Amino acid sequence: MGEAAEAPPRSGWPRLMVELHMSDLDRSLRFWRNLLGFGVAFSRPGFVYLERIEGAQVMLCQRHGRFETGPMETPYGRGALFQVYVHNLAVVADALSARAWPLYGDIREVWRRWGDREGGQRELFVQDPDGYLVMVAEHIGERALPQEDAP
Repeated sequence: MGEAAEAPPRSGWPRLMVELHMSDLDRSLRFWRNLLGFGVAFSRPGFVYLERIEGAQVMLCQRHGRFETGPMETPYGRGALFQVYVHNLAVVADALSARAWPLYGDIREVWRRWGDREGGQRELFVQDPDGYLVMVAEHIGERALPQEDAP
């Protein structure tokens, strides 16, 4: 996604949305756009609404003291993990590598039980400039449960 469309998100409004409060909105915006591949749906002073073509959405807001229910100390978002699903994880990994942005652990492939089957994904974890932890993942398929785990 290129420049700001200044319109509601193309994939519609989500039923659950997160707004992250940033210590430096411009720096955070560069991370979310240039490294994670988000585009601007719309913005206003001190606020930007971002989306990816796959439908992931996040709001970034310059900290202003309102809605802060406790001390804001870095890393922000302790205990929270934000998941972003993309079509091509390599594009994000390459962008992070090109800027020498540190990963939180190694890129990995995992298979997790999804009820009556397993779902696989390649994933990486990275912290944004304020320390919010983001998992970026690419689905790699589904498979039957191993026989010993089958219902």
